[in-house]
Amino acid sequence: MAQLKSVVDPFGEVNVFEAQANKRKVVATILMRPYKEGTQTGIALDGSASMSRAYGDEGGSRVVSALFAPPKPSNEITPIAQKLCSYLARHLDADGGTTCIYWAVGSNGAEIEVVGDLSAAQAEKHHFGPPKEYGTGTQLLPAVRYFCERFREAPWGFYVFITDGELHDLEAVVAYSKQLAQAIARGQRHPLKLVLIGVGPEVNEYQMQALDDLDTGTGIDLWDHKIAREMRVLEQIFAEVVDRNARVADHGRLLDPHGRVLRDFAGIGLPAYLEFEVPADATYFTLEVNGSQIHQTLDDSKPAPPSRLAAQPLTGSVAPTTAKTAEEDDPTAAEWKDLPLEFEDKYNPNQQTNVDLDKAE
Repeated sequence: MAQLKSVVDPFGEVNVFEAQANKRKVVATILMRPYKEGTQTGIALDGSASMSRAYGDEGGSRVVSALFAPPKPSNEITPIAQKLCSYLARHLDADGGTTCIYWAVGSNGAEIEVVGDLSAAQAEKHHFGPPKEYGTGTQLLPAVRYFCERFREAPWGFYVFITDGELHDLEAVVAYSKQLAQAIARGQRHPLKLVLIGVGPEVNEYQMQALDDLDTGTGIDLWDHKIAREMRVLEQIFAEVVDRNARVADHGRLLDPHGRVLRDFAGIGLPAYLEFEVPADATYFTLEVNGSQIHQTLDDSKPAPPSRLAAQPLTGSVAPTTAKTAEEDDPTAAEWKDLPLEFEDKYNPNQQTNVDLDKAE
């Protein structure tokens, strides 16, 4: 299975499976903001020593002469954490406060440092500087355990982990994840979702993909991963959180490159979770909905034709989230392009379609 990096609106994730009998299976999701009563949220920031420049921390010995001095680093973590933490607190967390911690701190990078529970307003003003003590290793399991144990009774949990490098305890995380998934499958604990976000050029995406594709033997999909520079909007952290019963439009069709109908959803509504087959030689598919034709590549090396968009956005019968007051509304929540990291759709850089769908219960 290949998870595509070049995904266009309104899709959250597109996975393409190996061809069998001249057909390839495709699983695609419509990007949605989930809503589950009683949700608890958390964000964990990598506090290992390799993150020092990302926190704008010069530290250590430096050449005195400006002739040799490198440019002063800027804090790249604060704007990311402010956006992410405030978004989760405002739109997802049942208590209106997202728990923030540093992980991979202290001896061997096996400790955590708790920042606290931040409301959206607090997160937007908080300076996410470096931890009190950088870690000498990068151990993820303590952070995963912290959220899973603290919010054990939460009906649903959504926890995000930001890192810039390699995990030193991948095997332990895999073993714990399998135990966790089995407990969820047996009904011994409530479901949750864990998302790894990689920042910077040294991220070990192989490890992140290993967690993303982890087979727990239960059908429970615990992990997702994203590379920050490849994200076009913040809401992509929810790409795998899809209600298969949700309908996002009254009708729609899926077409192959020759215009042949792959699936027709007239009369049943367009679902947020799409599973279908395409000819093995197809390089893209088309979603036809509400007067728009959205072309999605099936191969990152082969861009699809430009989409043709109608004036109206994709709408449907999905239930809205709890109403927000004007003060609570966040008109800049998805503006990740203001951050030091670049998120863009490389094949449709001028595309402005904004899809904001809430999860039906």
